[in-house]
Amino acid sequence: MNIFLTGANGYIGSSVGKLLTDKGHTIYGLVRDKAKATDIRQLGFIPVVGTLEDDELLTRYAALADGVIHTADSEHFMAVQTLLDALAGTGKLFIHTSGSSIVADDVLGDVENPQVFEEITSYTPLEARQAGVTINELVLEAGAGRNIRSVVIVPSMIYGDSLGLDVESVQLPCIYRKSIKTGKGVFIGRGINRWSNVHIADVADLYLMALERAPAGTCLFAENGEESYKDLAAYISNALGFGGATESWNAADALAEVGGLARYGLGSNSRIKAVNARRLGWEPKGISVKDWIASNKYAKKTYNKNA
Repeated sequence: MNIFLTGANGYIGSSVGKLLTDKGHTIYGLVRDKAKATDIRQLGFIPVVGTLEDDELLTRYAALADGVIHTADSEHFMAVQTLLDALAGTGKLFIHTSGSSIVADDVLGDVENPQVFEEITSYTPLEARQAGVTINELVLEAGAGRNIRSVVIVPSMIYGDSLGLDVESVQLPCIYRKSIKTGKGVFIGRGINRWSNVHIADVADLYLMALERAPAGTCLFAENGEESYKDLAAYISNALGFGGATESWNAADALAEVGGLARYGLGSNSRIKAVNARRLGWEPKGISVKDWIASNKYAKKTYNKNA
């Protein structure tokens, strides 16, 4: 298939695109500039230089492609609307990338929330996550009302080395960098908040499976276990040679340093179960986050960058 891929130079986008290219698909990858175009060309993608604000370009490539995979800004309403308008009535594939912070709470590390969400679980998102939820609903509704094979993939915390370009995920690298500066593994508040997690290779496999067999209007959570941030801090401390020593990162300081990531990505609970993905046949096989951290490969790379 010819796939128009947004966010083609990103952690998820380049990993998904590389797997699909290896499987024989042709990737037209959207990037912002010529330097990034050179990067993704090395992965076998056909670069498309432009932005999510370029309605004409999005419409043209959505029309040319057999399907669209959107891994760029998950809350860019106009880009999603433009792509859906271009695909309406065609029966073509549209995969939208969300994230499990849509079910996150606001506890700054001080509460372990017992609730675990499945795709069908009802919830009320935090105000800061409502825009993303609204877009997810728009995409899923297009599966029934606009003749688009629409799919929403909702990854939890993603870890592991990129399958594509040398780019990082978001949550764990932040904890690594702060831990290096502190000399101890860090967590926000009491660190008892829990997040589900999933290896990037398993995420990419889920996109491939969705491309091949997901029916219209499907929501797919992606997880393969969960950890508390206090435990993650201890794993990282050991990997960095700090002997498992940890300490709390003051919530106000964390908010000042990394903004909303501290509240919604590092200090919240986001516990999900990938029921629909497993029903589809998805079988995650990636190394656990504990073992990946313990392998020390990422710790050495990050320490050298920040030393």
